[in-house]
Amino acid sequence: MSPAATTARGLKSVSRAALSWKPTGRAQQTLAAAVSRSGVGLHSGERATATLIPARAGEGRYFVVEGEEVRVAAEVGNAEAQSVLCTTLRSKCGVARVRTVEHLLSAMEALGVDNCRVEVSSGDEIPLLDGSAQEWVEAIRGAGLCAAEDVSGQKLEKMAPKIDEPVYLRKDDCFVAAFPSSQIYITYGIDFPKAPAIGCQWFNTFLDADIYSSKIAPARTFCIFEEVEKMRGAGLIKGGSLENAMVCSMTDGWLNPPLRFEDEPCRHKILDLIGDFSLLARNGSQGFPIAHVVAYKAGHALHTKFLHHLSGKMDVDQ
Repeated sequence: MSPAATTARGLKSVSRAALSWKPTGRAQQTLAAAVSRSGVGLHSGERATATLIPARAGEGRYFVVEGEEVRVAAEVGNAEAQSVLCTTLRSKCGVARVRTVEHLLSAMEALGVDNCRVEVSSGDEIPLLDGSAQEWVEAIRGAGLCAAEDVSGQKLEKMAPKIDEPVYLRKDDCFVAAFPSSQIYITYGIDFPKAPAIGCQWFNTFLDADIYSSKIAPARTFCIFEEVEKMRGAGLIKGGSLENAMVCSMTDGWLNPPLRFEDEPCRHKILDLIGDFSLLARNGSQGFPIAHVVAYKAGHALHTKFLHHLSGKMDVDQ
């Protein structure tokens, strides 16, 4: 049996036991007012608008795409396994989908927007904005937060997932692991040997709203210049540009400096991780588990597959 298969089977045997839910002692929150942002979609290249609207306690975070009646809940069971270069959610009936949700969900998770209706118009993709989560943070802080109430006018306590046993998933030399911890701590590593300007980077951080807003949210998405035409030929990144992504040449380095941080690419991977792990949330709970999460060269697909296994949504053999 290969090391990857051994790892996967080990995860399968402890996945349900590794995760529990604990009360936080805090009430679920929602936005105090609606707020909108418009911009180009990364992959569609079309201009779209996302409007964030307060939601009731217990409703969680969900999307409604213009022209579709069904809600697309921001839950791991709705994450498409084969989504390329972004995180895509699809309704359980398969009718509605929404793409590139990770930056918005990352900001909502980190700032504590537990319940929110997101209406998406003029397409099915969340605007990329400047390629980071900074504008979403500004939008959320501008709208403000308040305690959410359910249909009976009652506040609901916010629950949080907690890792009770070490658990991990590996594919080739890429992995995601989570270890018991009294607070959220994230360690992420990337390695781009063909692009020396990026190279091997590691970043470690605790997670709270202030740390996220200053150290993670401003980090922009990035790509390798020599891979752009291949991706566009595959119908991807039609909306990508030097204004909403960092572009690095294998030979000439960064084409649109300056970077906001020396290790901005690695920080952006943490931004993506937080957005993807927010999908563990349910009914207005916290999504990101209380744990020390360690990831190396993981990406959206491995992030969501890890959550599928952890939550018991998918057998390893699948």
